[in-house]
Amino acid sequence: MTEYHKIMERRASIMKRSLGLDYDRFESEGIGFDYEMMMQDAGYTLRDVERIQHENNVGRTPLIELKRLTAYARKYAKKGYGARILLKDEAANLSGSFKARRAAMSVHHAKRLGFEGVIAATSGNYGAAVAALAARAGLKCIIVQECFDSKGIGQPEIIEKARACQAYGAEVVQLSVGPELFNQFLFLLEETGYFNASLYSPYGIMGIETLGVEIATEVFKRYRKYPEMVIATNAGGGNLTGTARGLKKAKAIDTEIVAASVDLSGLHMASDTDFNKKSFTTGHTGFGIPFSTFPDRSDVPRSAARPLRYMDRYVLLNQGSVFYMTEALAILEGLERGPAGNTSLAAAFSLAQTLPEDHIIVCQETEYTGAGKHVNAQVHFAKEHGIDLLFGDPLKEIPGRNIIFPEDGSKVRHRELSMDDLKRSYLRHYRGNELSDRDLNYLSTELKVEENRLKELWEDIHETEK
Repeated sequence: MTEYHKIMERRASIMKRSLGLDYDRFESEGIGFDYEMMMQDAGYTLRDVERIQHENNVGRTPLIELKRLTAYARKYAKKGYGARILLKDEAANLSGSFKARRAAMSVHHAKRLGFEGVIAATSGNYGAAVAALAARAGLKCIIVQECFDSKGIGQPEIIEKARACQAYGAEVVQLSVGPELFNQFLFLLEETGYFNASLYSPYGIMGIETLGVEIATEVFKRYRKYPEMVIATNAGGGNLTGTARGLKKAKAIDTEIVAASVDLSGLHMASDTDFNKKSFTTGHTGFGIPFSTFPDRSDVPRSAARPLRYMDRYVLLNQGSVFYMTEALAILEGLERGPAGNTSLAAAFSLAQTLPEDHIIVCQETEYTGAGKHVNAQVHFAKEHGIDLLFGDPLKEIPGRNIIFPEDGSKVRHRELSMDDLKRSYLRHYRGNELSDRDLNYLSTELKVEENRLKELWEDIHETEK
């Protein structure tokens, strides 16, 4: 047996020790588990989370009405349409993204339990957030980052994020794309005895609940109603999950929750050849769809990020449209922000044109920008790697072959994913099982669907495989 297989066999015990959370307690008979019990056992109230974040310069970020961008959307909408677009400016957080909300809780809990340091496996903003919060707490920090292809070439955006982690004093372990990331992560957890500051733990998700609460309370205070729609850029699912839970805790129960991702269909995220053919390193379908339809693929036994429990719609935008809206935000509103949050902004711009003027859409996060995250750096990198840069119909973009920029705002259009198809994809993981009443009840909640419709979806996947 190889060392790789040996450490993978010990993954359950390594995770249990590194989180201080016994996931076996939450397992139910059959395929399900008690999700709410897992969240409650984390041991923090909403008020606790707000206090911990505030003490660490996290949260209470500005809510900005994008008046000029709204007017631009209305230019292309029919009379009486063009919803008001608001932006929650999470770049104002310590480390420059909403990920600081998650990191504040993970790092606080690690210190409370007496861990000497924290480890996170991430190539995104979460690494910088964990590094920054660990620095404030006086804890050591290691970030494990999938950074290069086999030729040692990394995208400017990923390299920028590594720089940010190092700036906060973290040790950054940079790896090439492939299966070694999780194996190396487990090895370091076992070797160091550090805390697993996972994106997918209850601590990480409850940290984002405050974002949903702030959106609901601030919109209600200003406009005397809750937003009709909140759009979350979706990758691993924690952003949407935590925001939706917070909205519901603040009584915004009728707000429509929309996921938005960059469409990278056809590119495989674990492929060495595909790794540098994309121009977005997070917030894309390569993470958003698999983590929605199989959330327990993460670095904990049961992920607390379960987006299909809360998602009402899932829309996709092409790379060119997100770049276009990144520049529109800067030019029209004087806000230069990083790429991932602008995915939800591009979705909002398109969706606003389908909604009445008196409706409110909130893009629930922004992130900081930097040299490597800038549009110019990513587009230049794409051109160097043989990607054609075109103007035209963004819906005709072929990921890995071209980037199509819209000629004007009328061409920024979203594509709707079938929620039933996503739910069928989720159910296929259990197609060899005989579902009990307990399983059906669990799946009904997990997929946000009535049991009768669930049974129809279950029958669908078996009919298509005959």
